[in-house]
Amino acid sequence: MSLQSKNKVEPMFSMASMTDLIFLLLVFFMLTSSFITPSGLPVNLPTSLQSKIEVQKVSVTVTNDLQYYVNDKKVSKSLLEGELKSKLAGTKGSVILHIDKNVPWEHGIYVADIATKLEAKVVVATKPK
Repeated sequence: MSLQSKNKVEPMFSMASMTDLIFLLLVFFMLTSSFITPSGLPVNLPTSLQSKIEVQKVSVTVTNDLQYYVNDKKVSKSLLEGELKSKLAGTKGSVILHIDKNVPWEHGIYVADIATKLEAKVVVATKPK
């Protein structure tokens, strides 16, 4: 007399659910990593009706007390061109200009002239209305 059950459990491990979980985690991290963009130092940005999200490579911040920062590193006005040249390193990147709304625009034009001379695109950061 042999006793055998009709419902036999196979001792195999299915990888299908594991690959689904890994795929979902990959999609989650890909989406959330694109939402995080480093923004320069906190300055009071001007507002605009339209704003477009730009991938930030080099950020130049001009604070209310006329301090210059390149990617959160304080730089004197005279060394700004050299610092931008080293950050862009011959590539045609973009320079995001974070300028306080109380700073006279001649300082923004000064940074824009340097970036244009280095063949970089200049984008002015604003807050949406």
